[in-house]
Amino acid sequence: MTLWPEETTPEHLINCGHCGLIKHGTRMVWGEGNPDAPIMVLLDNPGSRENRENQPFVCSTRKTLQKAVYEVGLEDKDIYVTYILKRRPTRAYDKEKTRQICISHLKMQLETKQPKYIVCLGNVAVQSFFQDTETDVKSLRGKFHTVHGFQTAVAYHPLAVRRRPNLWNYFIKDWKLVEKFYRND
Repeated sequence: MTLWPEETTPEHLINCGHCGLIKHGTRMVWGEGNPDAPIMVLLDNPGSRENRENQPFVCSTRKTLQKAVYEVGLEDKDIYVTYILKRRPTRAYDKEKTRQICISHLKMQLETKQPKYIVCLGNVAVQSFFQDTETDVKSLRGKFHTVHGFQTAVAYHPLAVRRRPNLWNYFIKDWKLVEKFYRND
């Protein structure tokens, strides 16, 4: 697996502290992969890109995501990954308030990038992007939805798939749907 290149965070946002996650001591990760990709993948937060020795590594979430993407025939150039929260939380925080604050960064990305498709992975990404705390992956997966003007697919979070291997077939099915729409566009 590959550590996809990280997109540089806009200079004026590197030290953004509005949501309070800057106090957790993690750096902002704006996104990774191809910034001009037609498929934008939305996760809850960037997790770890470095180990304890500060060496780059590919975490379990990224490994599972890449395995699925490659298995359905998509390539690195097709994918850009970004997050609801641009910093990895390391301790308790006000989840709802923080997500509401941080969604403005995602809105900025969507305005500038204008991806053809968005793939929300996991309930946090789905609920935040759909702006509906009652919705979930299980009820939305398997088809495309128009959300904020974007064709949006939904799938389980890669870490959930890794922890519960019985979800792998659903995960691949959802990625095949994305690949099919992308290829037939």
